[in-house]
Amino acid sequence: MKALACELPATTGLPLARWQSPDLARAAIESGIVASISGTTIWRWLSDDAIKPWQHRSWIFPRDPRFAVKATRVLDLYARRFDGKPLRHDEYVISADEKTSIQARIRKHPTTPPAPGRPMRVEHEYTRGGALAYLAAWDVHQATVFGRCEDTSGIAPFDRLVDHVMTTEPYTSARTVYWVVDNGSSHRGQASVDRLEGRWPTLRLIHLPVHASWLNQVEIYFSVVQRKVVTPNDSTDLDQLAARLLDFQDYYQQIAAPFQWKFTKADLHDLLARIATHDAAALAA
Repeated sequence: MKALACELPATTGLPLARWQSPDLARAAIESGIVASISGTTIWRWLSDDAIKPWQHRSWIFPRDPRFAVKATRVLDLYARRFDGKPLRHDEYVISADEKTSIQARIRKHPTTPPAPGRPMRVEHEYTRGGALAYLAAWDVHQATVFGRCEDTSGIAPFDRLVDHVMTTEPYTSARTVYWVVDNGSSHRGQASVDRLEGRWPTLRLIHLPVHASWLNQVEIYFSVVQRKVVTPNDSTDLDQLAARLLDFQDYYQQIAAPFQWKFTKADLHDLLARIATHDAAALAA
């Protein structure tokens, strides 16, 4: 049974993505391993050996050949350094991205507040009131957030966010404003560098490596928005949803502090060294 649980279901010819205990019981009976058995018994056996085929984890390896160079540059900016030199007092670091497809879910019945011995209740059924994109720019060291709600993401909405920040002091008069972005379609590649740096001479666009959004500090802010504004999702319409997002932005700004970023260049180099060791071992095998 343990050997069967450690096989991918597809290798046995079953149309399953992963095993569940009842599926293992059925497969064991049909293959003649046992005459009869319950899923509960299998679950107990596997749990004793810490085998949990119903769980899965995902992973991804860096595939950008300049991953270390790009990631190091961003980590240096978070530490207020660039090209080996400290940033000056009039140089700023902005982390920006889009949170897309935020739905306005109109619940069938109103949400009810908590009561003694009862949590807040949110009706499961809802109608869709449309979706919007929330674009945000986070000043890494000043803990200032700028945001816009747009019908969709794209080059024009992102450029409006950039315009919003760059026409606001102290960024208008800054020596340099570094914009850390991922490789989304609205700010990807050399074309985005030419477009934005051509429009704003003091802007410097800094791209993260591919699949490294976890190095983008604005994602931390988006996680706060997800927990405090979007979950549970209960809005009467898109206008209310947009107003709630922007009102929360103002509310959060009153208590915002720079994120305590702890992932350093040394951590990055250790991580890449472990990945290189893993790759070498895999090739040797």
